[in-house]
Amino acid sequence: MVFFPEQSQRETRDGEHVSPLESRTRSRVLHMVSSDGPVTAAELGRHLQLTPAAVRRHLDVLVEQGAVVEHEPTAARRGRGRPARAYVVSDAGHGALEADYDSLAVEVLRYLETTAGSGAVADFARSRVATLEERYAARLADAGTDPAARTIALVEALSEDGFSATARPVGAGGLTGVQLCQGHCPVQHAATEFPAFCEAETDAFSRLLGVHVQRLATLAGGDHVCTTFVPTFVPIGELTRKSPVAHGVDAPEGTGRHTSRGIGPSGTEGTKTTDTTGTSVITDSPTTTRNPRHDRTNVKEGSS
Repeated sequence: MVFFPEQSQRETRDGEHVSPLESRTRSRVLHMVSSDGPVTAAELGRHLQLTPAAVRRHLDVLVEQGAVVEHEPTAARRGRGRPARAYVVSDAGHGALEADYDSLAVEVLRYLETTAGSGAVADFARSRVATLEERYAARLADAGTDPAARTIALVEALSEDGFSATARPVGAGGLTGVQLCQGHCPVQHAATEFPAFCEAETDAFSRLLGVHVQRLATLAGGDHVCTTFVPTFVPIGELTRKSPVAHGVDAPEGTGRHTSRGIGPSGTEGTKTTDTTGTSVITDSPTTTRNPRHDRTNVKEGSS
């Protein structure tokens, strides 16, 4: 084993910065206490090739954090004089140790899919989300019926459950809404292979908010954040005209085209139609007599 001298920088009682090397060393100390405990500071130093001062520093921090505790030796092990302090991992320390629960969960879901079919996985995903939905429903009811206010209440509830949720207004004019973002997903590893978890959550958001929401990005899909668009205001008058669309949001049905009057190819008044790309096409009215030399459609790119 190669010996790396300890850096002088240390973690203090108020959470001062700790170097990556020291953090890794402290993790090694915790893992060895877990595997070999009860273990003394001297034994830790010999096995990890650390100085006595370094071992004591790491043990002091781990004790203060509640990750390890001193072990009281049994009467049979007590000899003459004061016995050396020995340490074991506490219940909280075991929780801090890494566990491969994500892989285990995926294995269980694969087994469920193989033995009961993909529908069973989807049923489980909906059942899991239903528990959260039931808890959030009462809280969102207090926010009233406005989708924007209900979204803010949902963000607060999600953040309290560790989803690191935020919200910001997006869009302009005819189509406006709130972009709900989740910076953390507790089931990301499983959802990467089983998108039913994302679909169940999206459906629950629609029911909770009372509007049809649109999932734009997911952590499970490789994005840096889960993003959901929540429409909050679409004036009825805008449904017959082209509506500005929030970035990354598909235009709703009925807003893709609008018509107005304009000058047609023959130089007389005709009908102008604008599609979702912004392309305007002016055609003569059916009653207009066409000029053979100009008997074609006049297309203006990018006009409105």
